Amino acid sequence: MAHGREDRITPRTTAQVVDAVGPRLRALRERRDVTLAALAAETGISVSTLSRLESGQRRPTLELLLPLARAYQVPLDDLVGAPQTGDPRVHLRPERHGGRVVIPLTKRTGGVRSFKQLIPPEPANSDRTLKTHEGYEWFYVLSGRLRLLLGDREFDLGPGEVVEFDTHTPHWVGNTTDEVTEVLCLYGPQGERAHVRSRPAARAD
Repeated sequence: MAHGREDRITPRTTAQVVDAVGPRLRALRERRDVTLAALAAETGISVSTLSRLESGQRRPTLELLLPLARAYQVPLDDLVGAPQTGDPRVHLRPERHGGRVVIPLTKRTGGVRSFKQLIPPEPANSDRTLKTHEGYEWFYVLSGRLRLLLGDREFDLGPGEVVEFDTHTPHWVGNTTDEVTEVLCLYGPQGERAHVRSRPAARAD
């Protein structure tokens, strides 16, 4: 007999989903570079409530999640992250951050996350101030050119080239060409690094 969605969502699964809402909300807000104060002004939810919701100290309710879904312009399911019904495909929903298009490639909210980015040409007078933040980043250039300013060094990366760095190091990443640059990005918000293996590990005899 085929089992429906209700057969797979156990009380434990429900608790896990609810517990994951706070980190999911924080990750979404940080990816969009929105402050708690700005989000409070847009949703009418107090800063303290938003902070407690993201930290897991406040349980999510429809009254809280609906204004947040409207503010982020995403379906309510994206905030909740309820279990899928057996379809393993990741339904890509592009997000726009400034002039860049960011496409999440994974559903997870913690650990190393993956994205595809489309980076348009940067205006000659664009802000190239070096910034720092928590985390570790890994970029693979699919097409175009990627310019990386990292501390006092400068790198020009082309298709097939890879760079990884600790984001505590002052940096700027952009596109100084006339064409759109397409990259894959792995980001570990707590400093997690991607473990890339170039060949299978030797088996012990």
